[in-house]
Amino acid sequence: MTNWGPELAVILGIIEGLTEFLPVSSTGHLILVGHALGFTGDVASTVEISIQLGAILAVIAYERVKIAALLTQGFHEQTQLRAMLRAPSPSDWSSAIHTSMKSHPNLWFLIGIGLAFLPAAFVGFIAHTWIKAHLFTPMTVAASLIVGGIIILLVERAGNRARTERLLDVSPRSALLIGLAQCVSLIPGMSRSGSTIVGGLLAGLDRRVATEYSFFLALPTMIVATIYQMIKSQASLNQQDYVALAVGLVVSFFVAWAVIAAFLTYVQRHTLSVFAYYRMVLGVLVLLIVR
Repeated sequence: MTNWGPELAVILGIIEGLTEFLPVSSTGHLILVGHALGFTGDVASTVEISIQLGAILAVIAYERVKIAALLTQGFHEQTQLRAMLRAPSPSDWSSAIHTSMKSHPNLWFLIGIGLAFLPAAFVGFIAHTWIKAHLFTPMTVAASLIVGGIIILLVERAGNRARTERLLDVSPRSALLIGLAQCVSLIPGMSRSGSTIVGGLLAGLDRRVATEYSFFLALPTMIVATIYQMIKSQASLNQQDYVALAVGLVVSFFVAWAVIAAFLTYVQRHTLSVFAYYRMVLGVLVLLIVR
């Protein structure tokens, strides 16, 4: 059995950073490595979720200019919308919202992120304990890797008829569809990134836009999940555990930053098929080993 400490934190930080934003399931990889090294139990489950914070910070750092613009301009646009909604009749309200959706792209992008966040947040809140108790196993991860790989291949072979080629053009309707797709990622091995990118492709987003939207949607999803897990499990971690976790966060931050930049460049010229094949091969290998 491998003890939790800085050495293991470095290993898990590298794995988290490499896999969080690729459609291969970071949680699935962390579970598999944890079982292979004998790192299981409450501390392991907490670390597998909490170490995501490093990758979250990497997204914030990489997209800092866009995030700042979204928040600043979105604030001004919501002020303008509130003024428009002071009209007395419902018909004017409907017209104001319709006009706002065309003239306030930053505000409605943020609203869309909120809508996309809600489905998985609701399902996760209701089913988190059950999922953690019953699905955090190598067998579940293996099956999910294979099924997810097949889904990616089917979607890619169906062709991507992109109708949305700019990030700010993602509509609230598309955002909600992506949010519903994200619910599938609650199953370990399915991949949050993979589920949301595939959801984006099915909603008509360009592959790069779907990928970048997945990064933005990761922020509220992963922040809430990480904070919830750390608060709930703080009694199971001591001071040394937190020191090791900090090491893992730093490692995952730098690795994830590099992966984000490389992956956005990759999807401009390539499909996700290579990740689908990787998932299926890894899933079959795990099934053969653990059966």
